Amino acid sequence: MSLRRRQRKDPGLHVYKELFVGGRWTPPSGNDMIEVFSPHGFDLVGAVPAATEADVGAAVAAARASFDAGIWRGRPLEERLAILDRLLELYTERTDELIELQSREIGSPITFSKTVTGPAPALTLSTFLGNARRVQWEEVRVGVTGSDIIVRREAVGVVAIIVPWNAPQFTLMAKLAPALIAGCSVVIKPAPETPLDANVVADLVAAAGVPDGVVSVLPAGREVGQYLVGHPDVDKVAFTGSTAAGRQIAATCGEQLKRCSLELGGKSAAIILEDADLAATATGLEYASLTNSGQACVAQTRILAPRSRYEEVVDALAAMMSAQVVGDPFDPATTIGPMVSQRQQQRVRGYIELGEQEGARRVVGGVEPVAGLDRGWYVQPTLFADVDNDMRIAREEIFGPVLAVIPYRDEEDAVRIANDSEYGLAGSVWTSDTEHGIDIGRRIRTGIFGVNQSWLDLNAPFGGFKSSGIGREMGVEGFDSYLEYKAIAPAPDAA
Repeated sequence: MSLRRRQRKDPGLHVYKELFVGGRWTPPSGNDMIEVFSPHGFDLVGAVPAATEADVGAAVAAARASFDAGIWRGRPLEERLAILDRLLELYTERTDELIELQSREIGSPITFSKTVTGPAPALTLSTFLGNARRVQWEEVRVGVTGSDIIVRREAVGVVAIIVPWNAPQFTLMAKLAPALIAGCSVVIKPAPETPLDANVVADLVAAAGVPDGVVSVLPAGREVGQYLVGHPDVDKVAFTGSTAAGRQIAATCGEQLKRCSLELGGKSAAIILEDADLAATATGLEYASLTNSGQACVAQTRILAPRSRYEEVVDALAAMMSAQVVGDPFDPATTIGPMVSQRQQQRVRGYIELGEQEGARRVVGGVEPVAGLDRGWYVQPTLFADVDNDMRIAREEIFGPVLAVIPYRDEEDAVRIANDSEYGLAGSVWTSDTEHGIDIGRRIRTGIFGVNQSWLDLNAPFGGFKSSGIGREMGVEGFDSYLEYKAIAPAPDAA
């Protein structure tokens, strides 16, 4: 790796001097740098140049030129897949580095990074590569007039990929893999909290042999992201992030009639039925509700409990949350790491204060500093009982280790409460009767739903109903938003 573009002050410090524009490391047009500090110890993790609107213009121009010239989309599918097979090999070789880097950037517990965010991106790419070989990219149908109709699936064009900080590699690969397989050219904008891991991917893309012009990586803040979304030469936007930002992106795309796919927020409900094994349920909800320190869009933070067993449920969850180990994300014993930033810490603590103001009963946790931790953006895992579904802590996405236990009268009431949300991303039911749990799942308006588990499979479509987004990622369906369908109808031969 050229020290001209990347210089290390120590083995763990990532300092970049250039931007990856159109497949080449290029001096930035501006002078500002984005510095990344550990949310645990506040030490410097690395720094990258902050992209400007001029850099966006150069990256989009390179993507537009490469797409229009067909240097990537014009290659046979098997050639593209061979290059991406090589990308998978290279990515797998760097997985350990990316695991450590993401935990340093975000503060995710290292056990979570090793078991989930580390393996998931490579497995996502591998799954898409396998599915690509099963897609019928061109087919022939017989029209109603008897003529043959050629139906083609073609790349949508230049794609702006905007990814969040909470799972940067996984959310990136969920978009990058299908876009490149389809033949699109892409401009990636990582979140300013986590720009370093995206630059590692830039190096791997170049090393794998993806042609110049096809991929750019532009670390930047919201304003530059808005400029990228609104650029007239961008054909489609793929975004994961907050619902508020998603609405703005959808409005811009609507004005320009450009395509967009949006994976947004959630306020998912876990329904505990009367016949549930509470010990097993509490263990399952430890992952379903607190994964990545609660900083997950699929976190199931509304716990719906039957009135007949309400206090039992509260006690079981209180014991589970009290047993969480909050601390250094690189300590294997840690289950809850820091929030990604001081702003996020303050946001979560603000909701804890709000919950008490609204009349909820705080059972575990609170806004006080975590004992023994004098540095880091930490929040105590907090459990609220006696929560009404109309309270803000039950309706708004908190994005931290805060759970609300809501009582219900009967199953009809539980289904009503679960669906009484502007969101519809994930959910679960906990019961000793699996078939009955599946029936409950059919009645919940969410994109994914687990029975006795928190569930997401890379071969199944992932996305949300209502304000949780538009479109689907993963599975064969994950290709759809990167494709346009074209029909070609040759005239029948004259007899």
